[in-house]
Amino acid sequence: MLTDRSAGPLSRNTAVEDEVLGRLRDLCDVGGLRDLAATIDDLVGFVRDDLAAVEEGLATLSTADSLVGEAGASLVHLGGKRLRPLCVVLASRIGSARASAVRDIAVAAELVHNATLLHDDVIDHADRRRGRPTARVELGNAASIFAGDYLLIEALHRVQRAAVPGVMEGLLETIAEMIRAESLQLENRGSLDASEDLYFQVARGKSAALFSWALGAGALSGGASPELCRALRMYGDSIGVAFQLIDDLLDLVGHHSNTGKTLFSDLSEGKITYPLIVVLDREPALVDTIRAIAAEAASSWSGHGLALSGSNGDGKANGHPDRANGAGRERERVLEAMVRHNVEATCRDLAASYIDDGIEALAEVPDGPARRALTVVARASVLRER
Repeated sequence: MLTDRSAGPLSRNTAVEDEVLGRLRDLCDVGGLRDLAATIDDLVGFVRDDLAAVEEGLATLSTADSLVGEAGASLVHLGGKRLRPLCVVLASRIGSARASAVRDIAVAAELVHNATLLHDDVIDHADRRRGRPTARVELGNAASIFAGDYLLIEALHRVQRAAVPGVMEGLLETIAEMIRAESLQLENRGSLDASEDLYFQVARGKSAALFSWALGAGALSGGASPELCRALRMYGDSIGVAFQLIDDLLDLVGHHSNTGKTLFSDLSEGKITYPLIVVLDREPALVDTIRAIAAEAASSWSGHGLALSGSNGDGKANGHPDRANGAGRERERVLEAMVRHNVEATCRDLAASYIDDGIEALAEVPDGPARRALTVVARASVLRER
């Protein structure tokens, strides 16, 4: 439990429940996991005040009356799944933690995540994020890059203020791991020869590393043993990979109103993700079709192998109607092949196996509300459509 509630309970923040816990409950209902959906109802009272404290911490993010501060704060205030802060809170509840420390670490986890999004949008020439134009579109690339840097510094300040031994060192190593993964992905941008090993190496660095840190940092704040911290980091690594698998699947088969992003954006950015690796393995003749889709945006970045003409530099096909119609037909061919070869089921099954690994790692964690809640988070991650 958290130990410095002397100031009285925080006001109930129903928006937090709707955004995080309510969405998890709906996913469990739709997926037929009624028992887990019931657990969500119990979870509301367990962590609601803590999530409200995180939201209040994010709301106080200063814009410093600057363009950069505004760009960073605007993305954070658009909301999001808030799963990384939730992981921090739940891991902290396995022990006994200072509420202020948990809040600062949870806020830091969300700030680091948003910082990477601001940087990624520049690298990938992305136009939309969370259903809105990206900061780079509204304010320019420079503002988006510096806004990401600003959020990273803010995250480090909060971790420093939390003053939990080992958490700052872990975050610095996590950020370094994320940069290494981004570099690896950049080096292989546009290559249709990307292997599964490469894909999962990048997924672990880009996504799983932050989940793993969030769980480990939350556990450290609660005074958990090294064995429990290690188990929770393993859980975080597994659900992080599963989360990335579903993200990459939804980039192809999701709906833009759910994901808030343009579909096929990964391929347009020269990224060959696991669903595409699978469909190419099962239908190699699609290589030219996939190459053509990627080529529509290739002139907007300096890639290798797919850097062909045919883009206006903003990730969209040149204005000729025939070119746009051709791109649409090529996407349909890929989607039809994915249906023929059950690629969505393959990806969700693999994500589910990672979730099973994560839940197995929780065997080291004493049974209780926190462990049950982490199981819900894991199960629901595979069911999501956004």
